[in-house]
Amino acid sequence: MNYPSLFSPLKVGPYQLKHRVVLAPLTRMRAAKPSLAPRPLNAEYYAQRATPGGLLIAEASPVTATGFGSPGVPGIYTEQQVAGWREVVDAVHAKGGVIFLQLWHVGRVSHSSFQPGGVLPVAPSAVPIADLKTGTADGKAVAYETPRALETAEIPGVIDAYRQAAKNALKAGFDGVEVHGANGYLIEQFMQSHTNRRTDQYGGSIPNRVRFLLEVTKAVVEVWGANRVGVRLSPYGVANGSGEPDPMPLYSYAVEQLNPLGLAYLHFIEPRSSGAGRAEVNHQNVPSAMVLFRPIWKGVLISAGGFTGDAAEAAIRDGHADAIAFGRIFISNPDLPRRLQRGFPLTPYNRATFYGGDVAGYTDYPEHNELAQA
Repeated sequence: MNYPSLFSPLKVGPYQLKHRVVLAPLTRMRAAKPSLAPRPLNAEYYAQRATPGGLLIAEASPVTATGFGSPGVPGIYTEQQVAGWREVVDAVHAKGGVIFLQLWHVGRVSHSSFQPGGVLPVAPSAVPIADLKTGTADGKAVAYETPRALETAEIPGVIDAYRQAAKNALKAGFDGVEVHGANGYLIEQFMQSHTNRRTDQYGGSIPNRVRFLLEVTKAVVEVWGANRVGVRLSPYGVANGSGEPDPMPLYSYAVEQLNPLGLAYLHFIEPRSSGAGRAEVNHQNVPSAMVLFRPIWKGVLISAGGFTGDAAEAAIRDGHADAIAFGRIFISNPDLPRRLQRGFPLTPYNRATFYGGDVAGYTDYPEHNELAQA
């Protein structure tokens, strides 16, 4: 058998996984419109990638109507969306899979055309994303707007939106949820010094900047119990205008504060793949998040970002990670765990079909046909 470490069992929260090949949360922009509810096509996509005892992390899903920055992404704040997700979950469970939902708020990574009433997106501070373009709801490329800074009194309401979304995910039948604290979205905007210029209890010192992450995570834990909640971070990320001059003090503190909660896992994005949603990237001479933070984190650690089978096996064998999340190659290889385990060739992905569209580049990638190879 290829990759004995990658295909060894692992306990994640209450779940006994049969292997350590995880589907990373991947924005695909194929929800129904205008409801932004998952549809049967989405259920088919996830079911194709489900395996007995395999963990799937479903795509980032806004916890509120103000949390969107892209068209066609599914939400988790209406009854129709909950019903759509229930079909996805049922399809994955029918295959014996385990599925978590990633909870999302994009903050400033948005445009007023996506916001109810056409208002400005919200953020910790009124700091726009410089030197990058965004798309409007009707597809025009424009500069990012300057977001509106959240008032201190508004922040509990945002945390409540995460709490309610966690309840909705539970109602939809998910096995757990992941708090999206990576890639320059709202939680990371609170954490990082260049996007957080607040002078209240959510700004200034590292403990103050990490407060929002911890309050959101604890609110979700109230709903699910800690052992069915994960958190995703990207300490050396450069996505969506993110970046901290010296990430180690900030993220070391965050990880140390998450430790006592007893979470299901912590999920790191490796710096070499930061920003991969926009283009092919492989940043060189960058540190490894899993290597740096493994000594601090006491629980299950999932790492993601440009892994091959060989690199995944080595990361687990060497103790740097407990499981590896695959993204782009899981898109084009719905039977990725089997292909890796048996050494079958991988189908290349087509980046042009990642976002939006229908069946093409979504559910039409074939499984490996052993008979055709014979």
